[in-house]
Amino acid sequence: MIKLIQNIDIYAPEHLGKKDVLIIHDKIVKIADAGSLSIPSYFPESEQIDGTNLILTPGFIDCHVHVLGGGGEGGFANRTPEATMEGLTKFGVTTVVGCLGTDGIGRDMCALVAKTKGLNEQGISAYCYTGSYQVPVRTLTDSIPKDIMMIQEIIGTGEIAISDHRSSQPTFEEFTRVAADTRLGGVLSGKAGIINVHLGDGSRGMELINRVIDETEIPASQFLPTHVNRNEALFCQAIEYALKGGAVDFTGNEDIDYWETICDEVRVCKGIKRMLNAGVNPNRITISSDGQGSLPIYNKKGEFQGMGVGQSSCLLKEVKECVSMENIPLEIALSTNHLQTLPTSSFK
Repeated sequence: MIKLIQNIDIYAPEHLGKKDVLIIHDKIVKIADAGSLSIPSYFPESEQIDGTNLILTPGFIDCHVHVLGGGGEGGFANRTPEATMEGLTKFGVTTVVGCLGTDGIGRDMCALVAKTKGLNEQGISAYCYTGSYQVPVRTLTDSIPKDIMMIQEIIGTGEIAISDHRSSQPTFEEFTRVAADTRLGGVLSGKAGIINVHLGDGSRGMELINRVIDETEIPASQFLPTHVNRNEALFCQAIEYALKGGAVDFTGNEDIDYWETICDEVRVCKGIKRMLNAGVNPNRITISSDGQGSLPIYNKKGEFQGMGVGQSSCLLKEVKECVSMENIPLEIALSTNHLQTLPTSSFK
């Protein structure tokens, strides 16, 4: 089957302008100036699509998805469902990085790697982190470096929780060892060796990450702290961290209007605009969905009150809001979903 999309406006994510795109089976084989490509009439199975007034972009990379489901904070009945191929691709996600969260027991690394392999077989590009919230890290082999080095799908460690009542309360030494082991695994395998760090709403914020960078030889490039827009105080720390060269990951939200009313979560588009205005390099900013993860609600006593579920569909919404609400150029908004912060050797 041959398809030709004509006169479509392409962002890759940089703006390429109006182009023709030739697709054979499921592969893009040629991109050329608008009006320069055509399909010979003797091709029996072909389709021409008029791309006028349409925009074509790369698929989104969602770098934080609970592909096995998440939750469990309120008991067994509060476990969230697994991600599906259809649920991801429907909203433009073509690459995912899976992770475990609070529950690294009922869900484990064997199941996570199996799910990741399954998504790859279905046609999406899928990777995962080793570990979960907990330290010491529960790996698939006997160590973090071996997991990263010998298991193709594993590109780093995460999501390691800090400044959160659900974390293992890791010490500086424990957290540093996780970072060092992850970096070693990346060096030996040619992968990114990223430590995906879950930031809770505790008062210590990003303290452990900053200490590792300041007191050891491990560079900021090894860390990808996520949920940086959880509250205003944490967001301000994230701006300072990004200005020093660190990468930061916003968590998208399908129902931000509600969450803005119950806490001081920073809306993604507003937060990105503030970072850009502060001088942060847009290549140090990503957005992920926390897809299929639980969004638990606690009262002031730390008692569980209920939860929502993260959705990968929020990435498309966040990109649209960046453009429509904050006038952020589309190529910059798109770049937040394409992991320019991470070495490309980790990805196909």
